[in-house]
Amino acid sequence: MSTEEKSAAPRSLAEALRVRDDVSLAALLRSRPDLITPVPTDLTQLATRAGTRASVVRALERLDRFALQTAEALAVAPDPASYGELLALMGGDEEDPVVAAALPRAAALLREQALVWGADDRLRLVRTARELLAPSPQHPSPTGLGPTVREATAGMSPGRIQEILTAVGLPSTHDSVSAVSALGTLFADRRRMAALLAELPGESREVLARLMWGPPYGQVTHDPAAHLRALLDRGLLLPTAPGTVVLPREVALHLRAGRAHRTPEPVPPPVEAAASHRPQVVDATAAGQALAALATVAELLKEWDEGGPAVLRAGGLSVRDLKRTAVALDVPEPVAAFWVELAYGAGLIASDGEADERYAATPAYDEWRELPPAERWAHLAAVWLTATRTPGVVGGRDAKDRTLSALGPNLDRSAAPEVRHRVLALLAGLPEGASPVEESVLARLRWERPLRGPRGEQREAGSGRDEDLRGRIARWTLSEAELLGVTGRGALAAPGRALIGAPEAPRPAAEAQEPEPEGPGDKLPVHHHRVPPAAAPPTAAERAAATAAAARLLAPLFPEPLDHVLLQADLTAVAPGPLERGLADVLGVLADVESKGGATVYRFTPGSVRRALDAGQSAADLHAFLARHSRTPVPQPLTYLIDDVARRHGRLRVGAASAYVRCDDDATLDEILADKRAAGLGLRRLAPTVLAAQADPAALLEGLRAIGFAPAAESAAGDVLIARADSHRTPPRAAPEPVPDGPPAPDDTLLSAAVRAVRAGDLAATAPRKPGPGGGEGGGEGAVPDGALPRTGAAETLATMQAAVLTGEALWIGYVNAEGAASQRVIAPIRVEGGFVTAYDHTADEVRTYPLHRITGVAELADDGG
Repeated sequence: MSTEEKSAAPRSLAEALRVRDDVSLAALLRSRPDLITPVPTDLTQLATRAGTRASVVRALERLDRFALQTAEALAVAPDPASYGELLALMGGDEEDPVVAAALPRAAALLREQALVWGADDRLRLVRTARELLAPSPQHPSPTGLGPTVREATAGMSPGRIQEILTAVGLPSTHDSVSAVSALGTLFADRRRMAALLAELPGESREVLARLMWGPPYGQVTHDPAAHLRALLDRGLLLPTAPGTVVLPREVALHLRAGRAHRTPEPVPPPVEAAASHRPQVVDATAAGQALAALATVAELLKEWDEGGPAVLRAGGLSVRDLKRTAVALDVPEPVAAFWVELAYGAGLIASDGEADERYAATPAYDEWRELPPAERWAHLAAVWLTATRTPGVVGGRDAKDRTLSALGPNLDRSAAPEVRHRVLALLAGLPEGASPVEESVLARLRWERPLRGPRGEQREAGSGRDEDLRGRIARWTLSEAELLGVTGRGALAAPGRALIGAPEAPRPAAEAQEPEPEGPGDKLPVHHHRVPPAAAPPTAAERAAATAAAARLLAPLFPEPLDHVLLQADLTAVAPGPLERGLADVLGVLADVESKGGATVYRFTPGSVRRALDAGQSAADLHAFLARHSRTPVPQPLTYLIDDVARRHGRLRVGAASAYVRCDDDATLDEILADKRAAGLGLRRLAPTVLAAQADPAALLEGLRAIGFAPAAESAAGDVLIARADSHRTPPRAAPEPVPDGPPAPDDTLLSAAVRAVRAGDLAATAPRKPGPGGGEGGGEGAVPDGALPRTGAAETLATMQAAVLTGEALWIGYVNAEGAASQRVIAPIRVEGGFVTAYDHTADEVRTYPLHRITGVAELADDGG
């Protein structure tokens, strides 16, 4: 392309893209990844794809509020508009200096995203964006402006237009076009308009003031009042339909002092600090929450170890099962839904796929339990950060008014990972140890991704709430981060900072001696954050490194696990901290958890001791275990409890007949037969030491235990069956994959390859050809239409190739590969021999060899100056 062509103003978006450098093209493809799926063949196709409605809507929805306001202003500006006209619309007649300082960034962003193209004196909004943002009766503009005078008078009679000219003191014209132009010029003239408005009665000016900021439409009767008639006669209100009038855009802009928006928002709202804490306190609090999170997930999995709740026919947990889980975890139902979804997202629980389908732990749970505590937490936190499943919507309604259940379908919200990451990034931007004002975080997010109104609303279907989905996810993020231990006291902890890849904040040496503020009464700074540029998404390796760094920072904050408990005379044991896994597992079977917190209290009961005996432990094993792990003497009541339960455990044996009971002591069997509570079991004596029952073995076991006995199950060989709590596992299951929000963001390697491919295709499509003998490209009657492959005979192709080897000139060829795909290429032949041509391929930027029989034709390229 010549210097003159490069310096000429672009006539289309494709030409504007053609003069961009590779870095700018890569930035466009990174910010709008839908343009790269699949990779465009050339820049013309890229420009066409960038102007499609779906792509433009997605790009507009990702603009910040001020950039969107700038696009909305261009949609009501003349087409094309100069930068000065845009500045006047954004900053008003007085040219707000803050708006003037922020406008270059917004305009550059719109250009980078290919929503605006052209030089500063001829800015053009992409046609599809103009159609979406321009005001219309069906879709009012966010600016509140109405149609121009030309648009509003399109259906008006020429006589009526001339009457309006006379009323405002303008001379009549010979045609409606010049009349409308004169009227528009008058309304855009500040001095003349001020004089025209001064002639109106006060009531007329009040009507204009009510319509000034929109909506610009109003209703009138067939016989309007005098103050309305004065506006209609002068064209300050124009009829659009019977009984409906509109305030012309030029009039509204005069009344607004030239501003397109009532409140331009050039600067993002600051994220305010609510309270400040010492970083050590924040990290310690977060570590405590992280330990509690691990304990809660372990308790949930223990609860479902032998087979959890049934899977609903439509998928998910029933409301009743969620309530039971919440009671078992001692948390509210929304919090229980969060823990259930977190374990599911981490691949620790899944449905077993049986005929009577139930939820249960997966084999991955056993692997997860073997990890060190910090790594277990980091795995959960990384899953939470990237998951699209959103527990906060559980209990709401979907688009078909069906209740959304935990672990059920339709819980994915593709915006969730981005919102979570952005909320944590905003917390990372505050001073270390500072917790944010929640509303300031929400206001910042609304500025960065504003709601689009009726045409682009992002509200949750069926939620019945005015708050947008992103705002609700942000609120859930703040509470879930605290539950999980990513934050402590509302401030981002060091492991949470590492989790999102934020740099570690420096801590002064004297920080530990600074007093901690007691509450929000202290004077805290307000922090303005710059708008972050579009960045490449983290790779899998970068995410793994961030997760490992978070675990490494958290590990020293966890207390060392204890190998002892404190036994008390009231049949309880106190664990003053987290226990070693082996101790916790055995104690969890031998006793029931009575209370949790900084210290966990376990209670020993006959049922819990029997549970340990059923798991294969003997009384001697239990006594030795307690003596080994107690820092206090084993209380006598606990010793008696274990011995008493063990003495009766297994004296009765239950097996399958329908079921039977056998016991060496026939007096015990007599006692069972005499007990009225055993009547429902259908017992009858078969022998002095054997009873038969009509109930199945499981029901017989439960029935005898309810009466007060301690029977043991036995196999067909007469051996005692040992029941293990962790016996049920699902087949191997993959964790649910996040649902992407549109096409995945490309990495640097893909962007580089895509830019090269687009450049190569564009070079082949736009390379100038030498005119043939008949004046057409490619030669006379064989002139090549745009987009078609060149066609020449085999002899001509070979001769042209050999000549190009001698002269070093580049050629334009058509090529069909082995799969039958046709393409255009620009090559510089190096050698022709054996039916092959070796050439430097400009489109691929490498030396390649092509079979001559696959080349459809060849044409010479014109000189740069031709």
